[in-house]
Amino acid sequence: MIQKKYQACLIIVALISLAGCAATVPVDQCIVNPRSNLDGAIRQVEDKLADGCAYSFNDYFAQLLEVAADDSASENKRRFSDFLVRTSDQGIISKRQAKSIYNRYFNVKFVSLAGDYNTCSQTCPVRARVIADMQVELLDKEVGLVQVSEDSVSYYRADHLLKEAQLVLEATCRACEAGGL
Repeated sequence: MIQKKYQACLIIVALISLAGCAATVPVDQCIVNPRSNLDGAIRQVEDKLADGCAYSFNDYFAQLLEVAADDSASENKRRFSDFLVRTSDQGIISKRQAKSIYNRYFNVKFVSLAGDYNTCSQTCPVRARVIADMQVELLDKEVGLVQVSEDSVSYYRADHLLKEAQLVLEATCRACEAGGL
């Protein structure tokens, strides 16, 4: 008799467990599929960011770059600038982050090589990493300047600046090592 009660309890527990597995899992509220034009995709992303999905900002930004690359236009620089300003104004990212992101993709200036520290003591010991970071950033500039905003002139200027920075950094670091600076 006790064994039958035990079996009945096990069956009830098993049914409850199976019923729990059959419950539907709510769809992630932060998933977007911005496959419209860039303006529509930006509106969709801004709505999600306003609804508490700020942790998805980097994914959203990457998706917006893809949408913009499919509809490349020179005014996309302004669209991204406006988007970053609004996102910053809403407190989703800081003004400094907004500026850095914009410059990383849409400006010839390299954010990887900030000029606010001593080159000999700060940059030279890690120059290989700095140059590697700048090369990765140049790939981001290719996306932003060439693929998204059709600004090949600025991209080639950034490429030229990278090559100049490599030469200057190498010469400066040699001078530092020789005690000349």
